[in-house]
Amino acid sequence: MDAQNPGTLYLVATPIGNLGDMTFRAIQTLKECDLIAAEDTRHTLKLLNHFEIKKPMISYFEHNKLQRGEELIRLLLEGKNIALVSDAGSPGISDPGEELVRLAIQNHVPVTMVPGATASVTALVLSGLPCDRFCFEGFLPHEKKERKKKVAGLKNEDRTMVFYISPHRTLEVLADIRDALGNRSCALCRELTKKHEEILRGTLEEIITELSKRESIRGEMVLILQGCDSNTEDGENEFLSMTIDEHMELYLSKGFDSKEAMKQVAADRRIPKREVYSRYILKRES
Repeated sequence: MDAQNPGTLYLVATPIGNLGDMTFRAIQTLKECDLIAAEDTRHTLKLLNHFEIKKPMISYFEHNKLQRGEELIRLLLEGKNIALVSDAGSPGISDPGEELVRLAIQNHVPVTMVPGATASVTALVLSGLPCDRFCFEGFLPHEKKERKKKVAGLKNEDRTMVFYISPHRTLEVLADIRDALGNRSCALCRELTKKHEEILRGTLEEIITELSKRESIRGEMVLILQGCDSNTEDGENEFLSMTIDEHMELYLSKGFDSKEAMKQVAADRRIPKREVYSRYILKRES
């Protein structure tokens, strides 16, 4: 390429687990670019070796993004074509790639995307929760006080919410969300596209209970969370005007069996399913 013209920054999506999800265009782009900027060069080397791609790499991650970002822009302005990849999925989503894109635009460097797998959208579709309107919240703050403040601000969010969760603090984060927003319906998606892919669907309380039984929790996870009821003022729960008996009969009349109705009532009222059981099933049996 003529050195008087800038190169192009290619944002290349890579598989989130299954290597079979790598696109032909992504492989071709990585083979043809001059340099690959990777979140973790060791991790990306495994991907390149699998597809027999031999290209020089340079690291670009959160802790070197300022200095390395300037270096990458200089190379782009010299005419180099650079592919940016993250460890998995689409670069720019919950990683410093978004800042490199901003720098490139400010310096009139062409930017294009080679689309592919994205954990957030994959989990959203698999969750069974509404997909027509959703918001992406990424990773919540590590510090508990800041995390609680952030979650509390989502109380009246009526769109389905998408969170990324680290396995190191899964139970703590889920408990903070439950305490702030109530026992909502959700889906926790783990090891997406991999051999041991797992989708846990239910209420927050049910998922916390299930995970508490495990010796360890592994793999990056995506939490898909039900939004608040947009038809009620200030996020108040319209179902609370009904008794639990009336609430159960509502779903039973729609063809739900007792177990399904009880699960939905618990989600609607944001209470543990065992509370619905004790106040409805046991009462009727007695």
